[in-house]
Amino acid sequence: MTTATAPRSADLFCRVIDNYGDIGVCLRLARSLSRHHGWHIRLWLDAPDALARLEPSATLHHGLGHFEGMELVHWTQTPPDLRPLDVCIEAFACDPPATYLARLDPRYNLWLNLEYLSAEDWVTGCHLLPSLQANGVPKYFFFPGFLPGTGGLLREPGLLAARDAWQADRTQATGLLHTLGLPADALAHWQASDSRLINLFCYPHAPLDALIQALAHAPRPTLMLVPDGVAPALQAGRYGHLQIARHAFVRQAAFDRLLWSADLNLVRGEDSLVRATWAGRPLLWHIYPQADAAHLEKLQAWLSCGSLPAAVQCAFADWNGAPSSSARTATSWSSLLDGPVWQDWQIQARHDSAQLAQQPDLSSQLVNFCRDRLAPH
Repeated sequence: MTTATAPRSADLFCRVIDNYGDIGVCLRLARSLSRHHGWHIRLWLDAPDALARLEPSATLHHGLGHFEGMELVHWTQTPPDLRPLDVCIEAFACDPPATYLARLDPRYNLWLNLEYLSAEDWVTGCHLLPSLQANGVPKYFFFPGFLPGTGGLLREPGLLAARDAWQADRTQATGLLHTLGLPADALAHWQASDSRLINLFCYPHAPLDALIQALAHAPRPTLMLVPDGVAPALQAGRYGHLQIARHAFVRQAAFDRLLWSADLNLVRGEDSLVRATWAGRPLLWHIYPQADAAHLEKLQAWLSCGSLPAAVQCAFADWNGAPSSSARTATSWSSLLDGPVWQDWQIQARHDSAQLAQQPDLSSQLVNFCRDRLAPH
């Protein structure tokens, strides 16, 4: 436990909107508060099947369950009438049940809205601002972020040390790949002495053709891992020097280690971006598209926080369909994945990961904020 005060308790509300990103973030936060801060956590979720996909041992019976010392509640149309715990955390403005909110008391309860991750400048001005609600309880906006003055990123104690130990021994990655049920030819492809590993986790509209062609004709062999359901038109098999292999969704701990094992991580969504950042390896983020290209502004704000080479920043724009990308030569994958640009990309990815790890992590900041505003037990 990292705080000197008595541990608290929290209701954490999650609605699954975008695949597994919402539940992924909530599960990591719930685990962190429970394991590392000693909080009692009650995780409310509207899609238990999404949680079960990430963690098969997490099951509910008649709408209730337990998992790793935490309570689970199925958020149904008629939610159970449970007394609120110390802190109400609604993830991404998901609106907890009205019957629950009516029981919140400003003398004993704290209400937080865990917002979406952003690197935009305005976030620092909105982080921790209160908004008085109809029930008389202020709701505080808690913004995760890459900038000082935000809530930071989810990061468990000792995470980067564990990553470094894993990456120092290639046999660790080999052992992990053997657990994925990959075909023998894919494993043989990986065990070639100079083979690289790429994780692909993107939205269906990702511009994959140029990447696949470049890897197929590259002199260095590549094994690309693709989770079931991602890029459905992409067929597993051999394409020149590229081997594509599909695998089932994995638990969060295994997902982290897959990211640690790869030379390049192509990721989407909030949880995957943060975990790929902690991998300290080159990554490309496929950001969720928004109306009026608002997502490209968010992407540029994120790029401005780091120190990636100019050619890599162009690759991010191409990968996310920026309008300017059609007016220039398509990104040369061969120059990105080999030579000076690739070496610089590797160095800067490691540097950016280390720099972000200097900031306080999200769950510790959340715990400290609650400690300062709740009466002692």
